[in-house]
Amino acid sequence: MRRYSLFLMLLAIIAVSSCTNSSEKTIDPTIQRKNDSLERVKKAEEEAKAKPRTAADIKLEKELTYDQHSLEETYPYKDTTRQFQLEKIKEKLAFIENFQRAPHNYAVLQNYKNRNGESPVVEHFVRNAYKRVSDTLGTERYQSAPLYPAEDSDKPAIYGRDGSLVSLESSDTLKMVKVNGISFEGSWFVPKRYVKSIGDSLNITHVNFVDVTNQNILTVERTGEDEWKIRSMNPATSGLHRPPHQMETPVGIFMVQEQKSKMFYYGDGTTTIEGFAPWASRFTNGGYIHGIPVNNPKGKIVEYSWSLGTTPRSHMCVRNASSHAKFVYDTSKPFKSLVVVID
Repeated sequence: MRRYSLFLMLLAIIAVSSCTNSSEKTIDPTIQRKNDSLERVKKAEEEAKAKPRTAADIKLEKELTYDQHSLEETYPYKDTTRQFQLEKIKEKLAFIENFQRAPHNYAVLQNYKNRNGESPVVEHFVRNAYKRVSDTLGTERYQSAPLYPAEDSDKPAIYGRDGSLVSLESSDTLKMVKVNGISFEGSWFVPKRYVKSIGDSLNITHVNFVDVTNQNILTVERTGEDEWKIRSMNPATSGLHRPPHQMETPVGIFMVQEQKSKMFYYGDGTTTIEGFAPWASRFTNGGYIHGIPVNNPKGKIVEYSWSLGTTPRSHMCVRNASSHAKFVYDTSKPFKSLVVVID
């Protein structure tokens, strides 16, 4: 009888073990990963829809890691007062938090110096003060990507500026992709050659805010969910609207795209190298955040200029103290950082 009981217990153990092994064998690792991924996407979508962040949700604290040439939150300028527009900056940071909470396949529009081909003329175009073709919103054809309202449209409706951030929605055809604007509004079709995919795991931790009204620059670093630290507060000089050579710095959200320790530049209207600007980070067209220009290709870096923080006088670029340009160069890596230009 005792042997019979032991035999039954052994059978039970074998049966349980068999069921367990059978259950384990039915789990396909590929299906499990797919289910986990879908669950993460669903959770992210639910969080994004639940409560969009606002400026009031953003915790922005001053904790400088670059403290040279620093300005206060408000400061005197001639017979008036200038400021860092912190509420507007918080609004932009809330926007950045919101688009990163939902799943995206990120991409950047690119056409620096028309490297990807000159864009077709938009259906309704104008010639601007520089005698260049632009759309009715003021974006030039030169260095921009064409945005079509439909895949089979004959002509683009508007232009997308180089450096603009978008979300890729499809790539079903050989020539065109559908994008949703992040730097601009709307859904558009764009020829593939103007679109650089940068993946689905964008994590923006460094943003440079350029204020063309107050002529200053403020950099921030993300240190937690909805939490950002101010890392520098400095004077800057933006681009001047003066045809035919100088252009204003465009307002908008742009991706840092490339960096040069020395950005050599031509004299106006020539192809002769006149000098260089140190520690240059390009964000749109020929617009860079850079240090003090040196009008000698073999000259030495200059740290500061009396003109910083005064009035626009650059060629679309944003001039900084050279050590601050180096700070931006070191912290804002291409395709991982943003430049936000506000007015």
